[in-house]
Amino acid sequence: MNFELLHPADQLVIMMERIYQYGMTTTSGGNLSIRTPEGDIWITPGSIDKGNLRREDMVHVLPDGQIIGRHKPSVELPFHQQIYKLRPDLSAVLHAHPPALVAFSNVSRIPDTHIIPNVDLVCGRVGFAPYAIPGSKELGDKIASVFEEGYNVVMLENHGVVVGSENIFKAFMAFETLESCARLEINANRIGTVHSLTDKHLRMSHLKENTCRELDEFIPNRHYADENNSRREMVEFIHRSYDQRLFNSTEGTFSVRLNDNSFLITPYMKDRKYLQVEDIVRIDGEQREAGKTPSRSVMLHKNIYDKHPEINSVIIAHAPHIMAFAVTDREFDSRTIPESYIQLRTVSKVPYGSSFMQPEMVAEMLTPSNPVVLVENDCIIVTGASLLNAFDRLEVAEYSAKSIIDSEVLGKVNIISDEEVEEIETVFNLK
Repeated sequence: MNFELLHPADQLVIMMERIYQYGMTTTSGGNLSIRTPEGDIWITPGSIDKGNLRREDMVHVLPDGQIIGRHKPSVELPFHQQIYKLRPDLSAVLHAHPPALVAFSNVSRIPDTHIIPNVDLVCGRVGFAPYAIPGSKELGDKIASVFEEGYNVVMLENHGVVVGSENIFKAFMAFETLESCARLEINANRIGTVHSLTDKHLRMSHLKENTCRELDEFIPNRHYADENNSRREMVEFIHRSYDQRLFNSTEGTFSVRLNDNSFLITPYMKDRKYLQVEDIVRIDGEQREAGKTPSRSVMLHKNIYDKHPEINSVIIAHAPHIMAFAVTDREFDSRTIPESYIQLRTVSKVPYGSSFMQPEMVAEMLTPSNPVVLVENDCIIVTGASLLNAFDRLEVAEYSAKSIIDSEVLGKVNIISDEEVEEIETVFNLK
């Protein structure tokens, strides 16, 4: 989908629907705006159901301040205008009240954007604006002054968050990424002490950027039926993963083996919500499909397929409950309910950087009795005999982690005993 060809009113409808659908604003909360090259501002209306907006509900504000539309503009229009005045490089502003970010705003804190590497990459530095009454000039002045310092993401004390960007879709990516980070940090604090990436770790992260440059390009002479079917199936599961909050717009990778020398993989930094079959990248040997950039984890996937002919699908994700175990010292134990152990068996944890600095070592660790690996402050790696098998394991890992975190407020978690594990392994032929 080419969003640049959509009218600003349609862009606002699509994005507010997305924000509302995923529980990141309420019926009455939040506002979005887009500034056109001519200096006009299109903004969501005030006091209109955010879960049922239409293009005709959007309000058009001319450069001279004249307002055109069937509704009044959002009460927060003044701070949108002030941000645009001080930041001519911005063409979109997003404001909302997602619960995880409101939790941080209530205690005057900014989420730790160094908890996993992609947050800092997508959001940059996050600013903080002191409280003022909604819709007031004072609030607009406080928010705009922080934007004037060069911040594109600003937390509001006892209020929520404001994000500015070159377009509304990139603003949403930063907004959603920060909200995911906040949820992860909250979950992690429930089970242990949260560890951040050090400056050394962040310098190591830049090594990921060179991964794709090692691959030459090729132009496929044809796409076979099995490949086309795998592309379709991948896109369906990627969309499902996004809808279930296992992925967010900027993170999460699927791959599927085509043959001993070829596999399909998710592209780098394309919005998972809107991925299409033509976006999926084919890897043949040491080459990538021309004109496409694969996930930065492509070499890890390649090493896994080279070492394990029984593995036909790999998923890398950053789901907010299982990742709580990756950013703390707490070990994840799958022996909670039989399904968890049957699907996950042992879940190992490896140091940050292992997935891109030592992909051969990580690939070697993945066995039938250890099909899942957590990478500290980075990701969960899930393998399967099929795409469905790998996806099922990812779901089970995330839901099992959530149940363990929720159990913490109820009492001590009971672990299935060694004798009971042995019985499960016998009954389900896991030995």
